[in-house]
Amino acid sequence: MGIFAKRTKTKTRRRTRDIDQIKADLTSPRHLQQYKETKAAEDLPGLGRHYCVECAKWFETETSLVVHRKGKPHKRRLKQLREGPYTHEEANAAIGYRIDNGPEKTKSQEVEMS
Repeated sequence: MGIFAKRTKTKTRRRTRDIDQIKADLTSPRHLQQYKETKAAEDLPGLGRHYCVECAKWFETETSLVVHRKGKPHKRRLKQLREGPYTHEEANAAIGYRIDNGPEKTKSQEVEMS
């Protein structure tokens, strides 16, 4: 069997911006403007006029952008953005590493508590 749709999930050729970068674009128009200024308008589809901020993609025409916003990949990306990016604390908690600044418990204290 294998992984469902592995080829489409592991492609890096058309890699878009990460969720945390897109979140920064949505919260700060200046951040988005700086990103758009790094791209030459002549090299972009539709001369860089039709851009989906949530998916970080350019489109040829306004109609293709409207059709994209009604589609499943766009809605999937909106759901990912609502959940928010992972933090370092969440990643550390997932592997069992945590920071506890309290006093260390000895074996005798643990026995008394139980």
